[in-house]
Amino acid sequence: MDQARGLVEVPADVEQILASFPEGSLTLVLRPHEIMDSRLGGDKVAVRVVSNPIAKALLIKTGPLTATSANLSGKKPLLDCEEAATSLSTSDFTVKAIQGVCEGGAPSTLIAWHTVCNTPESRGIEVIREGKVSSEEVFAWWKKRI
Repeated sequence: MDQARGLVEVPADVEQILASFPEGSLTLVLRPHEIMDSRLGGDKVAVRVVSNPIAKALLIKTGPLTATSANLSGKKPLLDCEEAATSLSTSDFTVKAIQGVCEGGAPSTLIAWHTVCNTPESRGIEVIREGKVSSEEVFAWWKKRI
């Protein structure tokens, strides 16, 4: 989260929800300090704290990284790296891949934080994609907080 603070506004309640669920299980859409390239979300940027030790070591060396999801919206997640690269490639750009299969499992739960919903004063959150944490668990946590 220290790296994320350099890019996005991190309200105190973000720290609270992240501490309440398993590491890597939530992705939160937050407001950037400055509007970013539209490919990164523009005025709404998704941030996830990773749980994989190799990814953590890489981020310590590189700082924050941006990446698209290999899970295209509304499609079943692709676990084969070459299939995922093919699905993300375009006629103008070919995504390169290594051979391998990801461990799989449910994706992170994607939540639009209250600071990006409607107005900055909004007190509601929205579950955009249900994943490792159910919508019911997210809203139960939220209800206890407000």
